[in-house]
Parts: sequence; structure tokens; C-alpha cells
Amino acid sequence: AITDQAFVEAGVLQNSGAFAGLGSAEAKSTIADHLQSAGKGRRETQFRLRDWGVSRQRYWGTPIPVIHCPDCGIVPVPESDLPVSLPTDVVIDGSGSPLQKMALFYEVDCPTCGKPARRETDTFDTFMESSWYYARYCCPDADTAMLDERVDYWLPVDQYVGGIEHAILHLLYARFFHRLMRDHGLVKGNEPFTTLLTQGMVLKDGAKMSKSKGNTVDPEALIERYGADTVRLFMMFAAPPEQSLEWSDSGVEGASRFLKRLWIRVASHLENGAAIVALDSAGLTDGQRDLRRQVHTLLAKVTDDMARRQTFNTAIAAVMELVNALYRFEDDSEQGRAVVQEALEVAVLVLAPIVPHVCERLWRLLGHEGFVVDTRWPVVDEGALHQDVIEVVVQVNGKLRGRIQVPADADREAIADIARGTENVVRFIEGKEVKRVIVVPGKLVNIVVA
Repeated sequence: AITDQAFVEAGVLQNSGAFAGLGSAEAKSTIADHLQSAGKGRRETQFRLRDWGVSRQRYWGTPIPVIHCPDCGIVPVPESDLPVSLPTDVVIDGSGSPLQKMALFYEVDCPTCGKPARRETDTFDTFMESSWYYARYCCPDADTAMLDERVDYWLPVDQYVGGIEHAILHLLYARFFHRLMRDHGLVKGNEPFTTLLTQGMVLKDGAKMSKSKGNTVDPEALIERYGADTVRLFMMFAAPPEQSLEWSDSGVEGASRFLKRLWIRVASHLENGAAIVALDSAGLTDGQRDLRRQVHTLLAKVTDDMARRQTFNTAIAAVMELVNALYRFEDDSEQGRAVVQEALEVAVLVLAPIVPHVCERLWRLLGHEGFVVDTRWPVVDEGALHQDVIEVVVQVNGKLRGRIQVPADADREAIADIARGTENVVRFIEGKEVKRVIVVPGKLVNIVVA
């Protein structure tokens, strides 16, 4: 409901005169037509493309297959002589492209007139190679053609991850190349990638981290001190992947403390030494059910965070909350230990893509023989998510005044009645006029009084 929070998706125009009721896409077109017919504006497509300088004066790269002839001008290398291969006996002395000093490479005969000519020594911009490599990855061992029928199975790429600095040119060129290959029958489809995730930059003291600015951080020292997993965890937790990440050594220390807490909780669980019995979901106590509900609520959230939303920081935060709950859970009964075993296994499995080395070891400590990397992603037990009673926050004029337990299926009116009758809430509304009672099922009740 738009009364509860801002609505930011595509929707339907309201209170917009003649355009009310139109969907977002239709409204844009209709409003543009209206402005154009009224002489107040016109549609215009703007392109900010410039000529692409594809040549580079260096050795590494794809040779530009042309020959410069004094009489014939620029002549393409005959197809029978392709591909042009770079020489391997080069001497790189830092004084420019070594190809310009290698007469055996650049002295050739003109393929048109046969007179002495000069091979181009510039190489292509690396965008030329990086704009179609995804297709070659589908058939790297193809030796009779650039691509083969396997590209039809693998393409388009399901998920593309790229840096923000390449979000325009590289992806634009990739589309150019893909459509060129499409036109020549090498691939099918119009687009190379289905979904794009553009990752943010790493900042240091608010500035982009770069060698030219001298503000880079060598992670080697941190990896030696804390381990690679800890550094990975910090980077994934510090910010959503599409936003800039502010580097913080103290943040790495915080990630290390969390992994230690997880390790210690596994160790304390195993110190008991008692065998873990099969979990009996039907015979659990209220406390055991509450913890198991949190486990499977976390699993549902983390699965969505990683697979759909790609917000790994919130997934990590959810596991941290579970570990905190495990420290508060004091139940050494057989079923209590079975619930803790399941909780620790889920925590390890969902963290494994982020901290694989630590989780591999913890998985073995928890009694498993196989590798965690070969274990299937856990499945949410929908039955564990069921709640008979839920906790709802009660506010008076927006200020917290209590918490109430209500049946999970209670309607708004019933929830409001329970809230109004709470002892601490009565103190703040007694003798005052109740203007409005706002009920957000499953979350809160806000009583507005004059």
C-alpha cells in the first residue's frame, strides 16, 4: 500500500488529468504525442557515439590485418594468409612497440602489385578480443571454425558480471559483435547477455582506488594475517555488489571475529560428544520450533538474496543473526542438538560460496564425508515456517509502547483490539481521542491519538 511506503516500480498514473489510469510505458508515449501535437515538444533520439580508435601501439593484441603499399595504398591481408600471427622472438625494452623494430615482421610484399610494402605494426584495442570471447568459451577446442553448434546451447549468457567502467563501451561493442556474428550465421539471437550485474568500485578514504592515485591496498598482508576467506567475506558484506565499496581494515577485523564466532559455536556443539539423533519436526518444543523457523526463514531469504536479488551483504547479515540466535539457544536435549545441527549445517552451506575454505573444514567437523562444494543447496521446509502465534510491535503516535502476541491468522480488527488493551498502551491512550489505528499485519500497530 502506498500509504505504508514509497512505490517505485512501473505502475499506473493517478491524479494526472487526461493521463490518469495509463500504465507507465503507455503514459510516456501518450504524453510525448500530446506535447508534440500541441507544438510544445518533439521526440528526439540522441546518440553519443564517437569514432572508435581501434589501434594501439603495442605488442600484445590482435594484429591489424592490413598492408601499406606506396602504390596501392592500404591493402587487406589476403584471407589465405590469415590469421596474422605475432612473432615470438620479441625484445621488449620499454621504448614503444617492438614490432616497429622487427623488419622480418613488417617488411612484406604487396598482395596486389607485388612491390615492397610495410605490414601494419599497430594492434587492435583489447575491446576487439573481449567483445566476443563469451561465444568462443562455448567451444574453445573448435579448430575448423571460429564457432560451432555448441554456441546455440550455451548462448545467450545467463548472467554477466562486469565493472562499472566497462558498463558502456565494452557492452556496446559486445552487442555490435554479437549482431555481426548473427548476420553471418555464427550465432542465433540478437543479444549476447540475458542479465547484467554491474559491480561498483572500491574506494579508499572516499576516492576511487587506483594505482595512479597511489591509494591501493595490497590484500596480501591481510590475507596472510586473516586468511583469504575473511577478506572475501568483508568485501561481500561491506556493500551491495552494484554499489561502491569503502575499504576498511577494521571491517576485515569484524569479518574475522564473525568467522571465529561461527567456528567456536560449531566447536561448542561438538564438545558434548553425544550422537546427533534424527530431527523430529513434529515433536519439538516451542523454543526448538522457534529456532528451526528462523533457520528456514533465513534459508528462504538467503536463497532469494543470492539467486535473484544478488544482495550478498544482506545474505551474510541474515547468517550473522542466526549465529547470534544459536549463542542464545541453550538446549542440550537430543532434539535441541538436532535443531542446532541443522542450523549449523544450513549456515555452513549458504556461506560456502563466499568463504569456501572455512566452510569446507566446518562441514567435515559437522560429520560429513563429502566436500561441501559438491553438496546440493538446502531446501526450505515450508512446514517449519508455519506460526500459530506471532509478535507484533505496538506504537502510540509512532513511538514504541509494547509488543503483543497475536494469532497468526488474526484479522486487522482483532489485532487492533488486542493492542488497545495492552497495559502499557492503555497508559498512553487513556483519556485521549483515538484518531486512527494503523495495522500492518505481522509487523506493527500504530495508534494515533490527539
